[in-house]
Amino acid sequence: MKKKFNRRSIRLPEYDYSKAGAYFVTICSFDKELIFGKITNGQIILSEVGRIALKYLEEIPKHFDDVFVDENVIMPNHIHIIISIVGAQNFEPQRNEYQKIIPKSIGSIIRSYKAAVTKWCRENGLNDFKWQRNFFEHIIRNDEDYIRIREYIRNNLLQWELDEENPLSTNFVK
Repeated sequence: MKKKFNRRSIRLPEYDYSKAGAYFVTICSFDKELIFGKITNGQIILSEVGRIALKYLEEIPKHFDDVFVDENVIMPNHIHIIISIVGAQNFEPQRNEYQKIIPKSIGSIIRSYKAAVTKWCRENGLNDFKWQRNFFEHIIRNDEDYIRIREYIRNNLLQWELDEENPLSTNFVK
């Protein structure tokens, strides 16, 4: 008999991720592979995959009404984004009893984005490209939080040498 695994959700229970608000999202490459580019003198030199990741990131608002991509940075092995959902998405809170993707939610936006980049890579001979499963998010709750996160994203390239996601750093966590 096949063993059934229950994956524990890292999302906030009972929170409607399709409602208006700002969200800080981090998406990583599989096994933190340095696939999006390299940092030289505090600047990212994007690889082909990095350029495609940026292109599709900028196109998110074309595919999702009332979604705005604010501050973002592509790092060698991860991407930071502030995504804002504006306006009323739903009149009633969405209940996610069965862990399905709610339309126009942060989960559906990130899933579509990752799928578009992956599809492009497969169609262009980059068959080894993979994302890390899932993504990290933080609900931005106030202006102070928003400003702090925006500054973190803006300064992220300059902090790469100390970044725990940098496999060349002494702070690297595997």
